[in-house]
Amino acid sequence: MTSISRRNLLRAGVAGGVAGALFEAPAFSSAGSRPVLTHGVQSGDATADSAVVWTRADRPGRLWVQASRRPDFRGSRVVRGPLVSPDTDFTGKVRLRGLPAGAKVYYRARVESLERPGLFSLPVDGTFRTAPTRRADIRFVWTGDVAGQGWGIDPNFGGMKLFDAARLREPDFLLHSGDTVYADGPLAETVTLPDGRIWRNRLTEAKLKVAETLDEYRGQYAYNLLDDAYKRFAAAVPQINQWDDHEVVNNWYPGEILEDARYTEKRVDVLAARAHQAYHEWVPIPARSGPVHRKISYGPLLDIFVLDMRTFKDPNTDDTYADPQRGLLGREQRQWLIDGLRHSRATWKVIANDLPLGLIVPDSPVGQEGVAQGDGGAPRGRELEFAEVLRAAHRHGVTGIVFLTADVHYTAAHHYDPKRAAVQDFSPFWEFVSGPAHAGAFGPNTLDATFGPEAVFVHAPPAANTSPALGYQHFGEVQIDGHSGALTVHLRDRDGGSLWSTTLHP
Repeated sequence: MTSISRRNLLRAGVAGGVAGALFEAPAFSSAGSRPVLTHGVQSGDATADSAVVWTRADRPGRLWVQASRRPDFRGSRVVRGPLVSPDTDFTGKVRLRGLPAGAKVYYRARVESLERPGLFSLPVDGTFRTAPTRRADIRFVWTGDVAGQGWGIDPNFGGMKLFDAARLREPDFLLHSGDTVYADGPLAETVTLPDGRIWRNRLTEAKLKVAETLDEYRGQYAYNLLDDAYKRFAAAVPQINQWDDHEVVNNWYPGEILEDARYTEKRVDVLAARAHQAYHEWVPIPARSGPVHRKISYGPLLDIFVLDMRTFKDPNTDDTYADPQRGLLGREQRQWLIDGLRHSRATWKVIANDLPLGLIVPDSPVGQEGVAQGDGGAPRGRELEFAEVLRAAHRHGVTGIVFLTADVHYTAAHHYDPKRAAVQDFSPFWEFVSGPAHAGAFGPNTLDATFGPEAVFVHAPPAANTSPALGYQHFGEVQIDGHSGALTVHLRDRDGGSLWSTTLHP
């Protein structure tokens, strides 16, 4: 993808040769034949000098993105993006490079017709902020779990209104902790609430059954972007995305064979491959394929380690940790995390774990879905993997570790201390849980005592699968003071109100 100057546009004969012609007026008056951008715009993985911009068209075309530091786009540059085609479900991404650090960037996306070169879609605008390279105030939000447990989009109940509340906090980015969609959660037309009111789901074909085909997985992401609040948020706030289980099927692991009668395709590896492709097509992350885990630096105060706790996962029925290549992270990712923590010079090292560390999440009478093995004793099973990470960080004097997660559909603050733990060779740390963004609310789960957690704060619903209409939807907010380096966490409700907060000092 190349940056196109006005002079080069003139040489190429594109849209009259100027960037303004590309993005201000259609080349032809036959508006009905213009391409249409169908699901707004998104941005993601904003570093100090780059970011990914995403959009989708209704037909094959060439993606173009205009970017500027000014809202009027004066002094802007235009980047020629890829062709969008049925091969990618007409989605496309542009990696903008050479951006100024710590700056607000305005961008505008259009798709050019292949049949009628010079004919462009109407523009769709968005913004993002790049990461700083110097000490600066940082504010970001995190949450997970979108459109789950039968609760889809109902405009009469505000749709996915949490995303409006989160957007109004003006965060630098969203850390999406997984369950970005519920591919295994079909929607019914109506749901009767306990008080007799009727929840009416907006429906699409893809949400009428569990996802099995590639197009059905694609439809899960398309559905979420039908919500106005979600779409507004996506256009205004860059994302850092990870994935969890519901992007494929509940509690999945590689090699699993399903016994669920709803599925004609029982091989989870086949389903996961299709889900992985749809995820990379519809989520604004840089790669078209490959691992989800990565580190994003946000200046001298913050490094974010985004984990992938699905791709390398061992079976949920096996707690013996017999295969050291797997666990939840796998040997390579585990070593990557240890090395990254050791070499990080950031004040705060946020570990984005899509599965909580100390909460017991059973998958069967004998198996566990997450890290905790449920006995509270010496580490075993997958706990050994995180004991290794925490031990290595402690022995190398790593400070400022904070875990952020979602998954369990309530919000909580957990403090871990070796004085309360079955193991002592780690440094105290916090894990903060927040969600769901728009799904059934549950909890609270039981804490496993192996790493000595204490539930300092919990906000959970009175009953399982409480609807978004009754609240108990949550997002978390992290503020880092650029001068002192202090990190403040707020656990917020659907309307943005702070339920609880604490400040950690470097």
